Amino acid sequence: MRQALVLYDGQACGQLSESDDGVFSFAYSSDYLASSHAHPVSLTLPLRSEAYLSKTLFPFFDGLIPEGWLLSLASATFKLPIADRMGLLLATGKDPIGAVSVEALPHE
Repeated sequence: MRQALVLYDGQACGQLSESDDGVFSFAYSSDYLASSHAHPVSLTLPLRSEAYLSKTLFPFFDGLIPEGWLLSLASATFKLPIADRMGLLLATGKDPIGAVSVEALPHE
């Protein structure tokens, strides 16, 4: 399982994971949901306590991955196939444009 901490404006807001069988989940942390400053990371992922599940990487997070020649460069640099969307997000998502960032968590 691969996991990432999701941050909104530098504040931990949830966790994104990919299971060994390729199912993705995103869940907001209960502390973040209880905060008066909680904002959804995307309009497609509104605030809620239940986890979101998908067989593909959520489009919002996929949109944080570089495109074009930067994608080719990231793929070559990190030795990841372009189809490994979670791997590319974990490798490149720490400092994207915008309020949301993604930091890889150690394997369990």
